[in-house]
Amino acid sequence: MTSHLDLGCGGIPRNPYGQTTLYGVDIAAKPDDPRLRAANLSLEPIPFDDNSMDSVSAYDFLEHVPRVLQTADMRGTRLPFVELMNEIWRVLKPQGRFYASTPVYPHPATFQDPTHVNFLTTGSHQYFVDPHVVGRMYGFHGRFEKLRTQLARPTAQTLYTPPTTTWWERYKLNHHAKRGRCTHIVWEFRALK
Repeated sequence: MTSHLDLGCGGIPRNPYGQTTLYGVDIAAKPDDPRLRAANLSLEPIPFDDNSMDSVSAYDFLEHVPRVLQTADMRGTRLPFVELMNEIWRVLKPQGRFYASTPVYPHPATFQDPTHVNFLTTGSHQYFVDPHVVGRMYGFHGRFEKLRTQLARPTAQTLYTPPTTTWWERYKLNHHAKRGRCTHIVWEFRALK
């Protein structure tokens, strides 16, 4: 039996890898749905055990996780986005997959929502993946292998599944990217443990 966790799922968790068991975490999760758990992932850990998930996804969620917050005692700072990436790595089983789709700089979709506080670029993934895991200097202790990062144009068809990688889809995507029509970046990583 395989398990998947969708972060920031609202009331409907998505399952891009088709795992047999599906869970979700959201700040406003409904207590009557046993698949969903409530947590503010900017402040709290993911409420699942270490090495418990075969895959994790985050659709239009990473941009809502602050990069820096002041500590409760007002004497220091925390790095919630780095902490979340540590948590994702923690709950994934060895070789587990992480799939994320988030607005990407410089597209206006990155900035137009006033709740977007984490602006990612085409190079932001380098802080979390081999070979140089730049995020170590900020407390990232996980280790991911990059399977792919690519610009994307989420549509109703592709919203719940990883983008296709046929030559025609790559051609169309390249065409849209050159014209500034790609609104999102897709990350697909494998947890190395």
